Amino acid sequence: MSRLTLQQANTIVEVALKKAREMKTRPLTVVVLDDAGHIKALQREDGANMFRNDIAIGKAFASVGMGAASRSLLQRAKDNPQFYGALTVVGQGKFVPQTGAVLIKDKDGTVLGAAGGSGGTGDEDEAVCIAGIEAAGLAWG
Repeated sequence: MSRLTLQQANTIVEVALKKAREMKTRPLTVVVLDDAGHIKALQREDGANMFRNDIAIGKAFASVGMGAASRSLLQRAKDNPQFYGALTVVGQGKFVPQTGAVLIKDKDGTVLGAAGGSGGTGDEDEAVCIAGIEAAGLAWG
């Protein structure tokens, strides 16, 4: 069974932040969680506000917990707000169904974890995470 390595997680974060600077986003936090929702790597850029870590973690936590990119969870939450509100409670506030996180998968499609960003728009956060995942030689979903 594949496992997400620290080297892969660090590559994802490093490349994601490099991509954010190329895109000229506002300062970001990028986090990588393993398949159990534990932090593998996290960096908050200078100037990123105090909420960025928690939001990035919440997006990635929701993604890995539900087995889907957070973009799709946003729509599901709109369609079923009571259930997704309950997931936020069950997740002790770490469950944030907002665009900006994607699953990290191995070449066989096994979920290894999730990467999440916060600080830019949801689309920007998602794009930098995808760039990092691809640079680490992994797939996303």
